[in-house]
Amino acid sequence: MFQDLWQWVFGELQRPLVIFGFAAQFIFFMRFVVQWISSERRKRSHIPVAFWYLSLCGGLMTFVYALLRKDLVFMTAQALSVMIYVRNLMLIHQRRSDIRGRRRARLLGDVDNDNLEDPA
Repeated sequence: MFQDLWQWVFGELQRPLVIFGFAAQFIFFMRFVVQWISSERRKRSHIPVAFWYLSLCGGLMTFVYALLRKDLVFMTAQALSVMIYVRNLMLIHQRRSDIRGRRRARLLGDVDNDNLEDPA
């Protein structure tokens, strides 16, 4: 019984699609490692931007894996998740752009300094 199981596992590990699927899961897993390390360094819960990029990359790879396996449930879940990751990155980059614009305006003296709060 165990011999059959091991033969099946080793047979599966020789298939390129299975290797790709494991790579996708590894990238997706690494987002948690990045978040954990970032939180430990700050001594508080923190989600760095790298978390969202790893989520996006791992999610897209997992979507492709599900597509090639023709798994509609898995594809749908990953497609919805990828949209959330993209939206979070859009919000992050928009906020950073807004902060840069306010700082630039403050340096140039174009606006009243009392109305320029940088959100933390």
